[in-house]
Amino acid sequence: MVRMIMHGCCGAMGRTITGLAKDMDGISVVAGIDPRQDESLGYPVFSSLEECDVEADVVVDFTSARAVDHLLNYCAEKKMPLVLCTTGLSPEQVKLVEESSKKTAILRSANMSLGINTLLKLVKDAARVLAGAGFDVEIVEKHHNQKLDAPSGTALALADSVNEAMNGQYHYKYDRTTERAKRDPMEIGISTVRGGSIVGEHDVIFAGRDEVVTFSHTAYSKAIFGKGALEAAMFLAGKPAGLYDMADVIEAAS
Repeated sequence: MVRMIMHGCCGAMGRTITGLAKDMDGISVVAGIDPRQDESLGYPVFSSLEECDVEADVVVDFTSARAVDHLLNYCAEKKMPLVLCTTGLSPEQVKLVEESSKKTAILRSANMSLGINTLLKLVKDAARVLAGAGFDVEIVEKHHNQKLDAPSGTALALADSVNEAMNGQYHYKYDRTTERAKRDPMEIGISTVRGGSIVGEHDVIFAGRDEVVTFSHTAYSKAIFGKGALEAAMFLAGKPAGLYDMADVIEAAS
């Protein structure tokens, strides 16, 4: 049985993962970390990692970017495997993730769903054919009105997949209102929509002359991210230091 600490247990995703874990074999949430206290979760909740005295095999994080530095330093020091699901990290924080992964196992993914991680591979394959043939690439992402970072980490991961397939030739365009100019063929446009309770929608558009190919993914519930995080936690527990992603989880399960 994998023993898991839920970092950010009182947030929406923390509660979702807590509920899913109760019905999943092979893993148990043994403690939570959150400034808020909630005795209804079924496990002890601590205000900080330092206060937690419960033994565990892995930490799953769904908090905010401002909490990530301390979390990474703690897990690196304690050699505690970490599933890092928080997005909107700065370049400095991404570097800290890489440095920390030399001391402990860290799995970082912009999106924990199986569908999105399959889509990352599909758009990479499509880019080699379509972008290589001169198709323009545009990404549109939509999320609820409470999401703080924009564009989403998933949108950036999709752009990175296309760009990686094309040997890094593209640059990203987030705003076209500041200049009056034709579209640069070597840009990937990334557009953001925030509204209502949209869980998550991503469209990758390959627009060519007289034809358009669109890859779409729609999340109808946060549960898909929670299930992916639990699968990642079970995969990561006991792994040697290193940087992992959801592709490793999918490969191990296949």
